[in-house]
Amino acid sequence: MLDVAIRRLDGTTAVDLGTRAAPPLPVHPALSSVLPNGLRRGSTVAVGGSISLLLALLGAASADGAWCALVGFPRISAEAAAEYSIDLSRLAIVPAPTMQTGQTMQTGQWATAVGALLDAVDIVAARPPRLVPGDVRRLAARARTREAVLMPYGDWPGADVRVQASRGQWSGIGPGTGRLRARLVDVRVDGRGSAARPRQASLWLPAEGGGVTMAETIAPVVPVDLAG
Repeated sequence: MLDVAIRRLDGTTAVDLGTRAAPPLPVHPALSSVLPNGLRRGSTVAVGGSISLLLALLGAASADGAWCALVGFPRISAEAAAEYSIDLSRLAIVPAPTMQTGQTMQTGQWATAVGALLDAVDIVAARPPRLVPGDVRRLAARARTREAVLMPYGDWPGADVRVQASRGQWSGIGPGTGRLRARLVDVRVDGRGSAARPRQASLWLPAEGGGVTMAETIAPVVPVDLAG
């Protein structure tokens, strides 16, 4: 929260305008139709269906100066992150947390690690293990307190916003020739509060040449059933 006040030269308060919420983090213009208010600080935004969608959600905020962390994902190349305008100098990539013995960290330790990152960066995108309800509540509360955005990949009970990609049709391959150029996906957003009214858009993700664009800006699809 921002403590807004007008102060005299001696430091005393002349006009106290109260406490105001920090401004939301921006999203790419192609995503603004489904997230018109951007990413609200202190919220939990669950993403599903596409790692590319998750990277696209980070891009505009990262380019605007936000620090981001990716926790527990399979290897994501620097080229793929940069394709979505993620600033690599402000991106922390953390493999699935492990103990010094090399054994996989238990659920409670995973939650502790993610909670520590919420204290330090603006957006923590994480692939969670099966969590107990108490951990879910504590991490959501930590995000609210620190005005960070918690972005779990997959199902997250009680998420403020859910962003889901579906369908996934590739273009670029003709009868036995060509190369994959772009993928058309449907993106649906719903949730609680201001996100209670579902919104949906068709996007090219990735678009031809990389990144994300609205669907009407590229050639028609030739369906190819490939996982993205």
